[in-house]
Amino acid sequence: MRRYDPQRRQRIIDAAIRVVGAKGIAGLSHRSAAAEADVPLGSTTYHFKTLDDLLVAALHQANEGFARAVADSPALADPQTDLAAALARLLGEFLAGDRTGVELEYELYLAALRRPALRPVAAQWYEAVATALTPRTDPATARALVAVMDGMSLQVLLTDAQYDEPYAREILDRVLRPSRPA
Repeated sequence: MRRYDPQRRQRIIDAAIRVVGAKGIAGLSHRSAAAEADVPLGSTTYHFKTLDDLLVAALHQANEGFARAVADSPALADPQTDLAAALARLLGEFLAGDRTGVELEYELYLAALRRPALRPVAAQWYEAVATALTPRTDPATARALVAVMDGMSLQVLLTDAQYDEPYAREILDRVLRPSRPA
């Protein structure tokens, strides 16, 4: 007799995220996700026909971190707030938070380089952050801000460097107010 389990799909996604966090993308398989979720192997292939389908679901969930923080930030919504300072602070809070979660988010995001099925999800994340910034700046500048924050985040993650909030604020401010040639 089949047991109804409405949370099974979500448990598999959560398990996939834990597996990627512990072993990297190379360690994720339907079998490893099933074992981590404590579900039969057939459940993973029922809910996710391919491994890319499972990775897309995991990336959707992992992408909620920084994009949601930007969208929900009251400081970013306030036109009187220094946007560069608010973004630098928010980025610092994100990077100082759950390091494993941040690394996981970027690992899944960068997996789109080799897995075309993930590219639309990575693009949605990028657009969500840029769209959240457009009430404060034009769309091109919003995309430039996202690109700069991505670069700073990757530098911190890849080099184990300390996040330098004053430096980040200065660079973000330059994007917002580029110097004009004389």
